[in-house]
Amino acid sequence: MFYDFQPQSRFLLGTAGYPSPDVLAQAISASGTEIITVSLRREGNAGGAFRELLKSLNTRILPNTAGCHTVKEAVTTAQMARELFNTSWIKLEVIGHADTLQPDPFALVEAARILCADGFNVFPYTTEDLIVGEKLLEAGCELLMPWGAPIGSGQGLRNIEGLRSMRAWFKGIPLIIDAGIGAPSQAAQAMEMGFDGILLNTAVAKARDPVRMAGAFASAIHAGLEAQQAGMMERRDMAAASTPIFGLAEFS
Repeated sequence: MFYDFQPQSRFLLGTAGYPSPDVLAQAISASGTEIITVSLRREGNAGGAFRELLKSLNTRILPNTAGCHTVKEAVTTAQMARELFNTSWIKLEVIGHADTLQPDPFALVEAARILCADGFNVFPYTTEDLIVGEKLLEAGCELLMPWGAPIGSGQGLRNIEGLRSMRAWFKGIPLIIDAGIGAPSQAAQAMEMGFDGILLNTAVAKARDPVRMAGAFASAIHAGLEAQQAGMMERRDMAAASTPIFGLAEFS
């Protein structure tokens, strides 16, 4: 459950950087996503035509504060997005490092506290830091969005053990991997680890065939979820025969 919404698809898709609006629409359809993210800056540059396209796609819109570097900038952008898209949902980004686009944990928590108190449903883009996660929940967030790797890097899950610890620590809290996923196999891996969803943009938008890639990610995310829910076998240090010895024929 993502606040008041239980999606059938665990795939959240960004809307930036596609070759054309038509390719974007086709990719969203192929992905099966029910939630798309959009930057207020992107929407502002494209004007009303882009907004009308988004409305026609029959998905929930998750505006984001992409490109914001201060609390004031993020809060103001969120308030503008609420008016423009008529939603209390906001993906909160407060960038603190220019090279890695890592979020500023101090500004992120402060902005989350202000927005939650103002009635927003905040989807915070964060790292796998457990303390920051706890502070965001204390601020009023009901889910967390840890990065897999820096935005647009395609590195996948760079800190596997840190993410495993986060999943184990925040039992019952929806966790969505946001950023760094570059291949469907990486998305499946995250779902197999017990994460609740995958948000990505660049890996689809910049693919040679974005529509086909969107479908590939949808299949991988579904497969990873099914595998996790089915209960995967534990890793073993040694081999274990799948065929029992008892009952085998004896040859003399």
